[in-house]
Amino acid sequence: LNTRKHPLGNPPPSEKDWPKEDEENFFLLDPDRKRDVLPQPFKMINKLVMQVFENAMEIIERREMLRKAQKLKVQPKKCFPTAEFQVTERANCLAVSGKYIFVGLSMGLAAFNTCDFKDVCAWDAAKTEICAIHASDLGNECHVLLAVDEMGLAWLLCFQKESFLLIKILNGVEDISQRSTCVEVVLSRGGDYAGILLQGNTKAWLEIYQLPKDSWLTEMEKNAGAAEELACSERRSSSSSEVGTFLLQELPVSAVQADVELDAPVLLLTVRPPKPITGTSFKGPLDALKEVDDGSMLGLGYKHLIKDSQWELQEAIFRSTYQEYLEAEGVMEEEIPRYATFHFLLPSRILEGPEMKVQPDIPVGIGVHWDGNHNFCLYLLNHSLKEKEDSDLKPDVVWPCAAPIACSAVSSCSRYLALAGEDATITIWDKHLGYPLSVTAILEERFIRSIHFL
Repeated sequence: LNTRKHPLGNPPPSEKDWPKEDEENFFLLDPDRKRDVLPQPFKMINKLVMQVFENAMEIIERREMLRKAQKLKVQPKKCFPTAEFQVTERANCLAVSGKYIFVGLSMGLAAFNTCDFKDVCAWDAAKTEICAIHASDLGNECHVLLAVDEMGLAWLLCFQKESFLLIKILNGVEDISQRSTCVEVVLSRGGDYAGILLQGNTKAWLEIYQLPKDSWLTEMEKNAGAAEELACSERRSSSSSEVGTFLLQELPVSAVQADVELDAPVLLLTVRPPKPITGTSFKGPLDALKEVDDGSMLGLGYKHLIKDSQWELQEAIFRSTYQEYLEAEGVMEEEIPRYATFHFLLPSRILEGPEMKVQPDIPVGIGVHWDGNHNFCLYLLNHSLKEKEDSDLKPDVVWPCAAPIACSAVSSCSRYLALAGEDATITIWDKHLGYPLSVTAILEERFIRSIHFL
């Protein structure tokens, strides 16, 4: 039997394990060195904690810098609607011209006044859905409208005195099987010209029209004066009753509007996409030089001395070299472009001829580029009748690019031209002087779909 005579307790530490410190030099010791005598797990914990604190401070400093930079930026102004107007049907598109807002509806058009946002009038004679609309102010409270419906018909209308008047369906034909579809419309500023892009079963082309707006304004003023005179005469002759006066005041306006016939627009140009480049038709260099002396246009790539056999040999070498890549991705045959982007251009040094009489605010040409094409082509609007009948109208100026053009934009003053290539490169050109102002490359594997001047 074992019995304890003293209570349990911790044994005192051994003096030989105590650190020997010089009390006289105690104040000279580095406090950070005390961590060196700690065991390894404590050192790791201390290192992790210090790393967490350092990362936290970096995050705090970064957020503070971002907050200060955000305060220095110009904050966008928040705009809230000041008024609204109700439409009876689904609205697909709208255009603003003067003090009117024209809305394309699921059944026709509607015009609203921006002063009181009330419905002025509606047009549903076509009984069709309007998908796109462009409008321009002609002056004297007269506006020209170019609308596209769901069937691809281009409607040219005039709006004056709170009423619509149909001028012409630009691509309307009696035989529906021969009808072409309108996929794009552009109306020049001021309403002097209109352009429509048409697509058939296998081809596409661009038609440019000149709008006789001066004759339209004259004709509308004559009919407006005739309507007022007729209304006054009817008021004087019908004073028997209020109902009779109301009816007689309303009938002459519609009767006069039905008799209005405005001049049809004049077709100026028919621009077709460039044909694929084929083998040369020249027998030698002298024949090519003769074509140059005749003044034919250079830059489209048709005036060359490469034979068909050379094209075929180059194609065979390319296919044999990159056969595995072509089999993986599939070979696409070269097709004629079916979509184009075009702009109306104001006078400039490049588009002004020696004997041309131009006005600074009226377009003198158009700029066109087709999908997948490297060239931006410029056409003058004063071609002769012989050139109009030519099916292959040649451009007056060709602006070649290193890569196919994806999209383009023209500034409001028509001086600066922006071309975005499929290689994600944007080039700003000075159209008056003819040299590039800047070239900007976007990140790789990016495709630019649209570009605009602000």
